[in-house]
Amino acid sequence: MLVDDQVLLRTGFRMVLAAQPDMEVVAEAGDGAEALEVLRSTAVDVVLMDVRMPRLDGVEATTRICAPAKAAAAAGRTDAEKHGPKVLILTTFDLDEYAFSGLKAGASGFMLKDVPPGELLAAIRAVHSGDAVVAPSTTRRLLDRFSPMLPHTGAGPQHKELERLTDREREVMVLVAQGLSNGEIAARLVLSEATVKTHVGRILTKLGLRDRVQVVVLAYETGLVRAGGGAG
Repeated sequence: MLVDDQVLLRTGFRMVLAAQPDMEVVAEAGDGAEALEVLRSTAVDVVLMDVRMPRLDGVEATTRICAPAKAAAAAGRTDAEKHGPKVLILTTFDLDEYAFSGLKAGASGFMLKDVPPGELLAAIRAVHSGDAVVAPSTTRRLLDRFSPMLPHTGAGPQHKELERLTDREREVMVLVAQGLSNGEIAARLVLSEATVKTHVGRILTKLGLRDRVQVVVLAYETGLVRAGGGAG
């Protein structure tokens, strides 16, 4: 589903997606309120969500769409990703200060509005398969910009759930938040990539998170990682 208050943008995205044999635009909406209404009667896998819209903005709409999946993840449900569609936030980045809120709301990532068609298509396919669409390094640059908005209180991590992590898992979480891929983390810690993937999966399960994007957000929010890339 395409959600944007600019008809021309929706038309452009629809033309690109319609040319793909494995994609179909099943619905459109001009704002968040209309999107929620449409979702009550239309099955959607991925929502491409604008941020700034009348009536109900993309952040609040994303919060409501992702609430069931976040609740399932927090409860340790292994089928959390099946609860509702995935959301890709659309942002102008330099002007849009709501992108961080969108990630916190449960979006699987964010895209720039001028994204090349090939990157947009790859991102949609990645989200549909359960991956986060933005590289952690890209997310980190966004969070560095908005770090003054994060509720840092005190010198150390403030999220009690982090106590569930082993020392190794916390080490892996810091490296994920610093933008390293599984392969890079494996090289840094002298582990196999499969072992790193297992650690990341355990981190997601223990913390009730959906994907790596949410790991990055939590690491910054709790102070485990500070703006600039250092561990808290």
